[in-house]
Amino acid sequence: MSVHSQPVPGGNELHQLLENYHRHPSQEIKTRIVTYYSDLVDNIAFRFASGKELKEDLYQVGMIGLLSAIDRFDPSLGKNFESFAIPTIIGEIKRHIRDKTWSVHVPRRIKELGPKIKRAVEDLTTELGHSPRIEEIASYLNLSEEVVLEAMEMGKSYQALSVDSAIEADGEGGTITLLDLIGQKEEGYEIVDKQLLLSKAFKVLTQREKEIIYLTFFENLSQKQAGDRLGISQMHVSRLQRRALEKLKSAIKVKSSE
Repeated sequence: MSVHSQPVPGGNELHQLLENYHRHPSQEIKTRIVTYYSDLVDNIAFRFASGKELKEDLYQVGMIGLLSAIDRFDPSLGKNFESFAIPTIIGEIKRHIRDKTWSVHVPRRIKELGPKIKRAVEDLTTELGHSPRIEEIASYLNLSEEVVLEAMEMGKSYQALSVDSAIEADGEGGTITLLDLIGQKEEGYEIVDKQLLLSKAFKVLTQREKEIIYLTFFENLSQKQAGDRLGISQMHVSRLQRRALEKLKSAIKVKSSE
């Protein structure tokens, strides 16, 4: 969300702007207030972002929270606008992170546990002088060790790796991608299976039927050419071919169901 270039108001003027806006709402006044607090939103977004792209998204979300705060703020209560706006902006950003930025679907309770565990680790590290163990984190949060482990493992699903992500393949700096490690369907196995199935089915054919199938399907001869090769009529070839194909179809159906 962009804001128009407007003179930045001072503290007293800002308070007056908020009062004027709620008495007589106008886009011009709202834009001046938004301009004044755009740096605040940017700083909050920076605190929660893990990269430039996410920061830009969170800035947009934070601006939505700011607009909501401006509309909901009541100057007549005598409260400071910042103390009202900041929790609103942070709440909007946290909801967005919780609901929109996970690459893999994770239960809401696990998402909400993540920040609590992070704070617990920071507090316990300061208190204990070392990285806390799972049982210490669980005790601190009054949770079971299984729940803490689940939340920490699920937290790794926050951002999925691309199949094009490079990983080190050897000690000399050579790299491969995750895609190189993913198994692919080997079509050769399917061809072998079909050939084995067909060879078993061929046993149901007479010698002449096998010859007809071989000449017309493997040598790609026409029925007339096959008949000339075998010394029989084209009509006879056609009849033998049709009967052979019906026998093969029935045999393959039986073999496939075994």
